[in-house]
Amino acid sequence: MTYSDAAESELQRKAKDHLWMHFSRQSVMESGAGVPIITRGEGHHIWDSRGKKYIDGLSGLFVVNAGHGRRRLAETAARQAEELAFFPVWSYAHPNAIELADRLAHYAPGDLNRVFFSTGGGEAVETAFKLAKYYWKLQGRPTKHKVISRAVAYHGTTQGALAVTGIPAMKAMFEPVTPGGFRVPNTNFYRAPEHGDDPVAFGIWAADRIEEMIQFEGPDTVAAVFLEPVQNSGGCFPPPPGYFQRVREICDRYDVLLVSDEVICAFGRIGHMFACDEYGYVPDMITCAKGMTSGYSPIGATIVSDRVYEPFKHGQTSFAHGYTFGGHPVSAAVALANLDIFEEEKLNQNVRANSPLFRSTLEKLNDLPIVGDVRGDGYFFGIELVKDKATKETFDDEESERLLRGFLSKALFDAGLYCRADDRGDPVIQLAPPLTVGAAEFDEIEQILRGVLTEAWSRL
Repeated sequence: MTYSDAAESELQRKAKDHLWMHFSRQSVMESGAGVPIITRGEGHHIWDSRGKKYIDGLSGLFVVNAGHGRRRLAETAARQAEELAFFPVWSYAHPNAIELADRLAHYAPGDLNRVFFSTGGGEAVETAFKLAKYYWKLQGRPTKHKVISRAVAYHGTTQGALAVTGIPAMKAMFEPVTPGGFRVPNTNFYRAPEHGDDPVAFGIWAADRIEEMIQFEGPDTVAAVFLEPVQNSGGCFPPPPGYFQRVREICDRYDVLLVSDEVICAFGRIGHMFACDEYGYVPDMITCAKGMTSGYSPIGATIVSDRVYEPFKHGQTSFAHGYTFGGHPVSAAVALANLDIFEEEKLNQNVRANSPLFRSTLEKLNDLPIVGDVRGDGYFFGIELVKDKATKETFDDEESERLLRGFLSKALFDAGLYCRADDRGDPVIQLAPPLTVGAAEFDEIEQILRGVLTEAWSRL
């Protein structure tokens, strides 16, 4: 839908007066510059209120995996809302929650057979954190309450999930957060502090830092390790070969639960329903959300192994935790229909077949002096920007502010590409388009990036 000048102006006024955006500087609206207003999506494109068309290079927010404008999903939601719009899964059930739990357990590896629903990824992580602590109490080991995650890793914004998150700047204004979160190095091979010429050795080194932290804190105090298959924040760090196998060994050795945080990586982003299958490990819990419905309705889930569920099968033990909208009938119906689309259109297979071409197309940008590294997996890639290619020197805070917020984000959007320019670690551009795209879209994305990055370098 395209808005007239008067209607656009009125929307901007209302936004300025009343809308508080997430993770955003409100001064953008206060200054009178206004905010982009997105009104429509179709396939891998979105349109703004002025009618301008953009490539959605981030699937909304790593969410719209099946693409925009799926009438089938909208009609599924409408039918379900007419039949049963809401009922909780607090001591009751409804068919869609049952069917979706069965479907997710079928997709999950190993003995991950029990599904606890929430409404998003942060809640799924919060659930896993609380469940890990309670599980060990039920085992008669109440001192096991600490959790380990990686530097610069993002796991959510609730007080518990924030304790798992490894980004100090996101936590400082909310201190003190829930205690018990400890950090180890991530798998950024481009900036490996050791074994920078050997990914296998680096992976073992990085995994061994988890063992070191468990030993340092004391195995009897550590409940769980939270890891994304491909770490999002910092710019798409894939695991080195053998990394997760070593982590699984360490967790087993010290009786620590392994949580695979797949809020982004599940449902095709890495070419499988669950990314742990790509990297050959079976966690004790999986957290997931985003792509489960391709964003057509909010839902999240924590999928739990038989081992972790076992103490809840008996007597009066219950998990005193839940969310009003967890397992919502409409969201669950949409999720089932969305997963049908995945299977019918072979979206996971499409990602696995085309990921090497996506990578090689983006790697063409390595000839630009500002591009230091292209990394990632599946349909999930990051491009790290540097000031000096030879030394890997990054930008200081002032330069990063000028480059990312002052130029890149707006310039990429103006050029027709919605993606993310992020500096929660070193400056990166992140790409995670819908799983339906292919060679033509990869080329289009590369050409837009090439033009904007070339201009960015000329401005430094």
